[in-house]
Amino acid sequence: MLPGNPGRAILGPFASEQAVQHLNQVLRANRPLISQYWSWVTGILHGDLGTSTQFRAPVSTFLFPALGRSLKLAAVAFVIVVPLSIVGGVLAALYRGRAIDRSISVTGLSLTSVPEFVSGVVLIVIFAIGLKWFPITANPPPGTAPLDQLRYLILPAIPLVFVLFGYIARMARAGTIEALDSDYVRTAVLKGLPRSVVIRRHVLRNSLLPTITVIATQTGYLIGGLVVIETLFNYPGLGRLIVTAANNKDFAMLEAGVLVIGIVYLGATLIADILYTILNPRIRYEQAE
Repeated sequence: MLPGNPGRAILGPFASEQAVQHLNQVLRANRPLISQYWSWVTGILHGDLGTSTQFRAPVSTFLFPALGRSLKLAAVAFVIVVPLSIVGGVLAALYRGRAIDRSISVTGLSLTSVPEFVSGVVLIVIFAIGLKWFPITANPPPGTAPLDQLRYLILPAIPLVFVLFGYIARMARAGTIEALDSDYVRTAVLKGLPRSVVIRRHVLRNSLLPTITVIATQTGYLIGGLVVIETLFNYPGLGRLIVTAANNKDFAMLEAGVLVIGIVYLGATLIADILYTILNPRIRYEQAE
């Protein structure tokens, strides 16, 4: 239903209408929408993601390598943002109403409001072009060692960290404040337990439960939201593949890419539910009853 013509996108604007129509017939792109969609769904059920019209090859040949590269970039951003956000949120809660709390909250909200393409361009200009600390592109040459590949991925991961830091830190702060004001924490303090023990054993385990859900939902964003970053840093991941498929009217590739993002999102949510059950004994007890 999207505007565009696969045959025209492949042959170019100067091709004759007869040639475009013939190619659409060869690609079976001139069939009714319901028929095209049914063919795609039945193919998915049999493990066939379809054939890419722009590459004239199976979609899986390009989709899964691109997904692996996107997961690699998302993992770098995830490893940076999750500990940083949790530490920032807990510190803001422990020093509620003080300068540290206000600084972390304002910084998180400010970074969240900056679009990735703005922060990405600024980072490229400063750290890649000006200081030359990092390469401009995120795509390392073939045969690059794993540690050297990390150097290529740090700069494109930072805009993702900026966006996600505010969400996760604010949720961690809210959960920690709620735990600090609870009766069981007051009881632990009155029993004379050291502050570090109270925070480690009683506060963090309960305060981070809501944060797990937020992290899981943001994991889906890390995959689906890489479109801008991968395009900006010339990184051949899933986001850039989807953009290329949309521009070239490669609907089979586009549908498969969106489907994979949905599966990753559902998988992350399932993992969050399992972790939530493991960390929260009350849910296990309710299920046992």
